[in-house]
Amino acid sequence: MNDKKKMTLSIIGEDGSIDEVEVVIAFEFKDTKKEYVVYTKNEKDENGNVTVYVSNVDRSGETPKLYGIDDEDEWNRVKDVLRKLSKKED
Repeated sequence: MNDKKKMTLSIIGEDGSIDEVEVVIAFEFKDTKKEYVVYTKNEKDENGNVTVYVSNVDRSGETPKLYGIDDEDEWNRVKDVLRKLSKKED
């Protein structure tokens, strides 16, 4: 049985809507000091797989903000982390 406590996060959309999401993992690349969060709304795709989202966390302001990843090299590094994590769970 998995006794890990689920961590949730409230995300406020640009339209003011609030989504409660479940954090899968958060990590930081030490060389760039960039922080990321992987989270899910527990939605399933057409194949029954749970959809996950990845965002860059910006803590420079009073409230942390989440941003998408536009840089291809940065996205490839994040995907490598996700692949390693998925292999650990197999």
